[in-house]
Amino acid sequence: MGVDDFLRLGQISIETALYTCAPILIFGLVAGLFVSIFQAATQINDPALAFIPKIGAAVVGMLMFGHFMINRIASFTVYVYTQIGNMTPH
Repeated sequence: MGVDDFLRLGQISIETALYTCAPILIFGLVAGLFVSIFQAATQINDPALAFIPKIGAAVVGMLMFGHFMINRIASFTVYVYTQIGNMTPH
């Protein structure tokens, strides 16, 4: 394996990390935005009101995109294990 192969492996690993965490983070961000707007409009400043919807949004994101995330991680794992055979000392 040359330097290009290691760079490609690093690129694929970063892409996999971003694609698997993005749906949950986006759902949490949107839920946090709605809660912040609601708190600003009503001036209710309860920490539980800010925390619980984000947890619920993360769970919904995992339920909706869990299959995609598991498939993405599994395909990355298969790719990494197939690359082990290509590793030769130089």
